[in-house]
Amino acid sequence: MRAEDLDLDALNSATKYPSILTYHELGPSGGLLENATAFSGDVILTEKVDGTNGRIITLPGGDYFLGSREELFYARGDRVWNRKLGIVEALRPVAERLSATTEGIRVYYLEVYGGNKITVASKQYTGGTALGHRLFDVAEIDAHILQQPLARVASWREGGGQYFHTEDALTEIATDQDIEMAPRLATIAASELPTGIDEMQDFLTHHPPKTLVTLDQDAGGRPEGLVLRATDRSVIAKARYQNYERTRQLRAKQR
Repeated sequence: MRAEDLDLDALNSATKYPSILTYHELGPSGGLLENATAFSGDVILTEKVDGTNGRIITLPGGDYFLGSREELFYARGDRVWNRKLGIVEALRPVAERLSATTEGIRVYYLEVYGGNKITVASKQYTGGTALGHRLFDVAEIDAHILQQPLARVASWREGGGQYFHTEDALTEIATDQDIEMAPRLATIAASELPTGIDEMQDFLTHHPPKTLVTLDQDAGGRPEGLVLRATDRSVIAKARYQNYERTRQLRAKQR
């Protein structure tokens, strides 16, 4: 499979990362509602890093593409590339050393953070312009989907057509490819998760109290929040400090 033989619009669509719902449902005013995501069994808590989503798309034979959540920025061998968000700068060295898949398309999803104001939270990770990246998911894509019309590719993706690896498989891939993962904080029983908004905000103050992925000693160190994952990845949700703080503020105004 060669990069030049692919429909790049279809490849871009098929490999986009799906949206993750908030742990508590987001209401129309921007505040959270008292409807918590239902989990069962064990739940893995990982740090949510505040950066920009990057993709490394690998093909059989060694070709690869790099992109953001919405766009493709670079293909292996390009002499000029899109420098937006520092994604190529951060991920090209990783992509160059990845082992090629033997069949199908593999997508590595990484959070690229820090840098020169990638997000308003960049200063929480670096006091300068250091760039970091952490792996948070890996998916396998059947190349046959790229032969479908774009609308069908998008529908396939939104319907859960991408195959994401379980926690155990993800950990094994990260180890084999020597890529650091988003920090794993704890594994708890679903029954231990707080279901109320106030209780979840208190829970966030301890998980983690300080980010584990600072890039230098001058970083602010405030974490963004948590991602909660079932071990088989059948359920995944995010909990951000900002959402809970906004909800508390909105409630205060209504009193």
